[in-house]
Amino acid sequence: MTASSRRPQRAAWTAGAASAALCLGALTVPTATAQPAAAPDAPRLDAAIAAIPAAGAPGAYGAAQDGDGRWTGAAGVADLTEETPADADSWHRIASVTKTFVSVAVLQQVAEGTVDLDAPAADHLPAGTLPDALAEEVTVRMLLNHTSGIGDYVQVAFPSLRQLSPESLEEHRYRELAPEELVEMGLSARSTGEPGERYSYSNTNYILAGMLLGEVTGVSAEEYVTEHVIERAGLSETFFPDSPELPTPHARLYDPLHGTQDPPGDYTEYDMSWAGTAGALVSTMTDLNEFQRALFSGELLPEKQLSEMLDTVPMTNGNGEQVGAYGLGLYEINLSCGKFWGHDGVAWGASTLAFSSEDGERQAAIGYNVTHYQTLAEDGTLNHHPVDTAVARYLDEALCGSGAQLSDEKLGQVQLTLENAGLSRSLG
Repeated sequence: MTASSRRPQRAAWTAGAASAALCLGALTVPTATAQPAAAPDAPRLDAAIAAIPAAGAPGAYGAAQDGDGRWTGAAGVADLTEETPADADSWHRIASVTKTFVSVAVLQQVAEGTVDLDAPAADHLPAGTLPDALAEEVTVRMLLNHTSGIGDYVQVAFPSLRQLSPESLEEHRYRELAPEELVEMGLSARSTGEPGERYSYSNTNYILAGMLLGEVTGVSAEEYVTEHVIERAGLSETFFPDSPELPTPHARLYDPLHGTQDPPGDYTEYDMSWAGTAGALVSTMTDLNEFQRALFSGELLPEKQLSEMLDTVPMTNGNGEQVGAYGLGLYEINLSCGKFWGHDGVAWGASTLAFSSEDGERQAAIGYNVTHYQTLAEDGTLNHHPVDTAVARYLDEALCGSGAQLSDEKLGQVQLTLENAGLSRSLG
């Protein structure tokens, strides 16, 4: 995939024979399966996405689908200097949404009998990858649901982040890192607990999952995911980058690092080997929707392994309070019409969310070109930002239909889940 690659523009709204389209849901029971409701129209979705740059993001681009109905839209700007309009067809760094792809690949190996979810991960890793103290305790499942207790390598790879300084981000813009180096960094970071003790998000888990794939399949994780997940799902706009550049069209990617950079740093061009199988994929919002549809329609995994993917552990915040539920490479959010599954992603300047109904009928994705836009409170916690509200309301409109309205209580729950899942992490 070259930086000059470009696909044809899509119409903003298309529909098949059932042009009533986009029948998104409405149900008041928080944990229920999403239910159908009156279809939203394109103007409502246009307004919902426009609210994101109005709240403070430079630009946003999104896609929603239900059955044969398709909507794509964009608002705001792709470039703060040139004020180029944002493009609905933008290629985007989807960051940790990559984890869902990698989890599917590992579960395919589980289905084939080559990997045991509850066996030690070290059984499927190159010898010596994990120290003896972890080799017999950390299972494959613990990697995928972030309960391994292994620390996150990001602040080791970018040490200036500890002081909220962008120095490391600029210094290492073109640095290449091997998976083994990332794992070594993660193992040197502070452990988050005993294996299996509790959920604690760590990118190191998914670098290890990628190494596991390479060991059991005999090809690189990137090659395996491309052939057996991306191509099998029929995606044509999703790839692991082999250069720091993004294809055209793309937005410029900005990060104010919690108010410490004004103007914000521009990280559009960046070597993503630091993210690897934890977050390096590039995609488009329409491709993300197609991936989610293929996953929940049973095209990528047998029913047993898909059920394993939705088997969750409590997602907790720093105080140990439950704020959500994390499965194997995805988590649940509860909107005004019920429960949806997906993941978020945060890579310098690129924020992404992609979610689907469990029956595979409805999907919505959103990308916007800013990260770490929230300021910090005196105690180091994140201050809420209006962009977070606008994004949550966009998801509800896209997935729950015309006139969908999150209550203040439900809105707070959604924001809390997203923030603690990773959308607002200050660690990348």
